Amino acid sequence: MSVNQQAKQQIETLTAELKQHNYNYYVLAQPTISDYEFDQKLEQLAKLEKQHPELADPESPTQRVGGEVTKEFKTVRHRWPMLSLGNTYSAQELKDFDQRIRKAIGDQFEYVCELKFDGLSMSMTYENGKLARAVTRGNGVEGDDVTANVRTIHSVPKKITASDYPDLFEIRGEVFMHRKAFDRLNNERIESGEVPYANPRNFASGTMKLQDSGEVARRPLDCFLYFLYTEKQLFKTHWESLQAVKGWGFHVSEHNRLCKDMDEVLEFIQYWEDRRFDLSFDIDGIVIKVNSYAQQQELGFTAKVPRWAIAYKYKAEQVETVLQSVEYNVGRTGAVTPVANLKPVLLAGTTVKRATLHNANEILRLDLHEGDAVFVEKGGEIIPKIISVNPQKRNPDAKPIAYVTHCPACGTELIRKEGEAAFYCPNDEGCPPQIVSKMQHFVGRRAMNIDGLGDETIENLYQRGFIAHISDIYDLHLKYDELTQIERFGEKSIRNMLDGIEKSKQMPFEKVLFGLGIRYIGETVAKKLVAYFKTIEKLMAASFEELVAVDEIGGRIAESLIEYFSIEEHREEIAKLQRQGLQFAAEEKEVVLQSESLSGKTFIISGVFEKYSRDELKDLIEQNGGKILSSISAKLNYLVAGDNMGPSKLEKATKLNIPIISDEELLKMIGL
Repeated sequence: MSVNQQAKQQIETLTAELKQHNYNYYVLAQPTISDYEFDQKLEQLAKLEKQHPELADPESPTQRVGGEVTKEFKTVRHRWPMLSLGNTYSAQELKDFDQRIRKAIGDQFEYVCELKFDGLSMSMTYENGKLARAVTRGNGVEGDDVTANVRTIHSVPKKITASDYPDLFEIRGEVFMHRKAFDRLNNERIESGEVPYANPRNFASGTMKLQDSGEVARRPLDCFLYFLYTEKQLFKTHWESLQAVKGWGFHVSEHNRLCKDMDEVLEFIQYWEDRRFDLSFDIDGIVIKVNSYAQQQELGFTAKVPRWAIAYKYKAEQVETVLQSVEYNVGRTGAVTPVANLKPVLLAGTTVKRATLHNANEILRLDLHEGDAVFVEKGGEIIPKIISVNPQKRNPDAKPIAYVTHCPACGTELIRKEGEAAFYCPNDEGCPPQIVSKMQHFVGRRAMNIDGLGDETIENLYQRGFIAHISDIYDLHLKYDELTQIERFGEKSIRNMLDGIEKSKQMPFEKVLFGLGIRYIGETVAKKLVAYFKTIEKLMAASFEELVAVDEIGGRIAESLIEYFSIEEHREEIAKLQRQGLQFAAEEKEVVLQSESLSGKTFIISGVFEKYSRDELKDLIEQNGGKILSSISAKLNYLVAGDNMGPSKLEKATKLNIPIISDEELLKMIGL
């Protein structure tokens, strides 16, 4: 084997392996190797690709995923309309459907049964084996072009490697999110003080509507494909087409079944009604299709639905049980969430002992009393919730559930800000669950990514008095001898942990800012703030007006930052972290001057642009001698305005008579 052949084989093997690990980690939330092993393999692949660039796969895991900003979603007409299906909850109606089929085409036909995924319908067009376009269902006749977002989904092939596909075809499927991934991301939203999504379907749908595909790429979506359209019919049956597209590399559900009659269909429906909760994703029913394409054509369509297909929908399971007590959990941001403790009851395949009550308003809505008989449901929601109360079974002496007024962990009086549903504990420096959660958040993968410091280790070190603040983590090397006395904490583990802590000092400013756990400051917001203010000093000194001048930073975020930095303990903590060597300034890229055409001129960029991202426009300005300002003032020469620009900026610029120009006018000034 030649050196080139050997390299080709290594690149193909590593690429396939890393793509699978990416899928396991991001989509299924079930990693099978450590981060370190993954990074080593990725580095090995990058070296091979550098040595043999002609062998690199354009879809290689080493390439940047996403990052494309869409000004607006273009409306695209479907080549074949995306019709809805008729649906039923009744076995008798399925038998009636079967009789209508038999009356129209006779008794010689088969059904294909498929799981009805609870996600977002998507139509994808492939031209010469490459993904050309992905469009949402929309109104069935036309939908939104979300190609840039769909390209980030690991299970959707960007390029087909098989050889027997047609030059042009359309394939339909469902974009969805696995439950474990949903739980992880939703918990992160709750911890960041953001509004959680109700269920995975809403999260998947909300993600597809994002205009920044780089953000979409960070959210683990999956996609099952279930219907093929071609100009010239390639297959005689739907079942054959499913096997073919699976061979082309598409993600097809393994749970499809070919059924010879309605009895087998009903068996399939019953089988999954009992087992649907064992799946890693949500389904809300079963889709039944006539298998033969010729028979589908003969049966045709009504104005709204195909006559050859129907969906059987499962009813959300609901049970009655008894409310035993209400407890209150304190989150990282101090939000206090009520949770109902229930008499254990079997629901949707699992024993339910607890149900979310969301907030104080929900307790009032339910008119919840001690010892109430309650109805609990686990339909589209992942966490069981109380739907209603059975007042007929209420004890006449039962007292209403009164929401706590003080923190259950530290006793501090709770507060609720105007316009917010949640009460929260303001004692973030002295409330144990908040302290522990903040430290766990800080060392986590999305923040400082400190190896050897997991949630249990943080809890253990806090309970033993080794750490009480984030800054204490960076003093652990001074307590090496004491750490060796902790049971099941060997020298190798301690050394790995201390090495990880030291290495984390090189993490960029936006990771540190996100790691501090300031309310409403998620990863994306942290990046925008760092890109705008550059240093912690400028950020801490920023006024409300200066903060809301940053794109996508609203009043709630601005107030949270000002409140956080007004607390002396927080400023002291930041000063300690600075002294310990953490990064509190953005890395400045060296600007290579291309011209002096904008010398002496100042700019602010706002809104979304079709041809360039804001960062690209910023670079162009600086490369041609211009300067970017942090806020609108009389010193500003030009406001470069794109679509969706904040009205407050426009109003302020107009009042100050500041010229408002487009990106095209900016390029003309540069001479491009």
